[in-house]
Amino acid sequence: MLELVIQNFHNKSFESSSDAQTLLTLAQDHYMDWMHACGGKGRCTTCRVEVVNGSTNLEPITDAEQRFFDLNKLKPNERLACQAVLTGKVVVKIPDSCKFPHLDYSE
Repeated sequence: MLELVIQNFHNKSFESSSDAQTLLTLAQDHYMDWMHACGGKGRCTTCRVEVVNGSTNLEPITDAEQRFFDLNKLKPNERLACQAVLTGKVVVKIPDSCKFPHLDYSE
């Protein structure tokens, strides 16, 4: 069972019985708007998240993420929602710069 909890979105939880799925896909499957300027192709950082808990429940970083780490565009505790594949439960926070103005975030 996959579970994504968005801490600063009122601890909203999304679940899936899939074997593996990206954070972005899981959120979109539950009709949540999520910023992804490049269309979820790993070419920008607008979908990035801060991993609060459960980083071991994500598959290893992708080449696209590694590029952004190398350019200091991602912090060690950040991942791209379009690239990070869930394998269990993960708790994340959406950075202020990646929030949509029409959504009601908490915290």
